[in-house]
Amino acid sequence: MSTWPPFDVMAEIRPHLVVGLGNPGLAYASTRHNIGFMVVDRLVRIFRLAACDDRVDAALTGGEIADVPSLALKPMTYMNRSGGPVGDIIRIYGIQCEDLVVIHDDIDLEYERLKIKEKGGDGGHNGLRSLIDALGTDDFVRVRMGVGRPEAGIGVVDYVLGEFDPYQRKTLEPFLSRGIEAVAVILCEGAKEAMNRFNRKP
Repeated sequence: MSTWPPFDVMAEIRPHLVVGLGNPGLAYASTRHNIGFMVVDRLVRIFRLAACDDRVDAALTGGEIADVPSLALKPMTYMNRSGGPVGDIIRIYGIQCEDLVVIHDDIDLEYERLKIKEKGGDGGHNGLRSLIDALGTDDFVRVRMGVGRPEAGIGVVDYVLGEFDPYQRKTLEPFLSRGIEAVAVILCEGAKEAMNRFNRKP
């Protein structure tokens, strides 16, 4: 499979890398933990990103997101090993960590709450921990998609690996659309502008 963009023009193009975190396979496709995958899937469809580069264990597409040259990636490893494919793509394409945007679920935010964060620890999120370990830095932008905390008696793992409840499903698509909008603002106008727009409570 050919790569996007061709390596002979890579010196002239500085693509951003947008990573959605999740678990591969139909069993996990509709779970809260896969909200990062859900946003990337919609980015691929809306901006008509093309499949490219099959050298890593990931679904990688490329093109332009809101007119910004970008790669979009879903690691096809399980969540706790997400860092490997991301690190490989960063090295292959010479991407700077400042041009990395990671979309992930966050139980510390109520459902439908979205916040942008420029850097920081993993907050107990296994996917972020794997990324930080693989990259050797926590200096990358995150789009935190709130899924809320489980009710009493439900474990965190069971909750994030469970599907959205009927009430949440009614507003899931608008929430995912806000995630897409947040990514576009980060790419076009920077993380600080995105924080100003999205980090306030509605």
